[in-house]
Amino acid sequence: MKRIAVVGVLGLAVLGCEDTNGPSSLPAPQNLFYVLEASGDPEAPAGVLLEWDAVNASNLQVYNVYSSLDGTNFDLRGSTTSLTFHDGGQPDVEYFVTAVDTDGDESPDSDHVIIDEFLRLESPTALASISLDGAVHLLWTDNPFETEPEGFRRYRVYSTDYSLDEDLCGATWVLEGTTIGPEFISSPLPNGLPFCFAVSAESIEGWESLWSPLRADTPRPDARNVLVWNTVANPSLSGFRFFLDANGDGVAADTELGLVTSSTDPIIDFQVVENGGIMTLQPVRAGVTVALYSNQPISDLTDIDIAPLAGFAATGIEASPGFGYVFQMQEADGFFRYGGLRVQHVGVDFIIFDWSYQTDPGNPELSRHGGRPTAPDHELIVTGVKR
Repeated sequence: MKRIAVVGVLGLAVLGCEDTNGPSSLPAPQNLFYVLEASGDPEAPAGVLLEWDAVNASNLQVYNVYSSLDGTNFDLRGSTTSLTFHDGGQPDVEYFVTAVDTDGDESPDSDHVIIDEFLRLESPTALASISLDGAVHLLWTDNPFETEPEGFRRYRVYSTDYSLDEDLCGATWVLEGTTIGPEFISSPLPNGLPFCFAVSAESIEGWESLWSPLRADTPRPDARNVLVWNTVANPSLSGFRFFLDANGDGVAADTELGLVTSSTDPIIDFQVVENGGIMTLQPVRAGVTVALYSNQPISDLTDIDIAPLAGFAATGIEASPGFGYVFQMQEADGFFRYGGLRVQHVGVDFIIFDWSYQTDPGNPELSRHGGRPTAPDHELIVTGVKR
């Protein structure tokens, strides 16, 4: 459905242009409309594409395209034999098209179209995200579609780098992709590298809305349904290490993550200990502490978002089905690392859990899940961009 602002015209003259050779028998082109090219800057489209219906006449030579910056003085923008015309850069305010016959005479004007910025949609009011393994799941409010369904075309998703220390997004943004729904998976992304995201809404005319609030997120590795025995039932498989940099290159390779090993190994992060029928997550190596993430069960590992600010201890904690836990690990470089864990099942001799690990030093993000449409206070909301 078109929402183009159309201005009807009377007479055969082209305002603000030199007189043509004479009246033409050709009819005016019909159904002129435009589609803007979004650029990422709502105030500066990359161009405009004009389209119209064919004038079916044997003496048709070309179409002339006219434009005006103020709607009063029109200049010839160009001529074409096709049914489209691309005008690059910032569009003018108003356009119309005429048909030119083989004698050089022009038809009456087509209806004029106005490049009307008031057709721009509102921006998404909230943007949230979920950290994944090598990806980020973005979710946002669907208010641009809900308030103007007939004018909505799609969403545009942008990304750039992010500085956790400065809490700033980078200056160079790229288009990740487009989607008609209020969610998007950005992938593949390197784990441990922070990114900043924003979303805009595009109208059927190509108008791009202002951007949503900015959102920072950092992909991290994870795994599901890991089985670890208790120290009595199977000592060789009762210890766990989130990440062991075996070759010292600082890169978290798949073979260095989520290691199930012996509970007697002094460099494990924790072991599973059975005590009086209760399974306990017991930190082992120096600098490892654990905290309960929530006093209520969580539905998924991705519900563990930002590591708690307090509550960590080196003492063991009971492993309960459905509950989430966060491990804080002090490393030799002086930065903490964080690992998330959700217990799936507690058996007589073992537990099954899901885990995540943030490879970015000092970064407390394990999953960024703001939900729709609110964003909890403990999420990282970006305050600016680099210039």
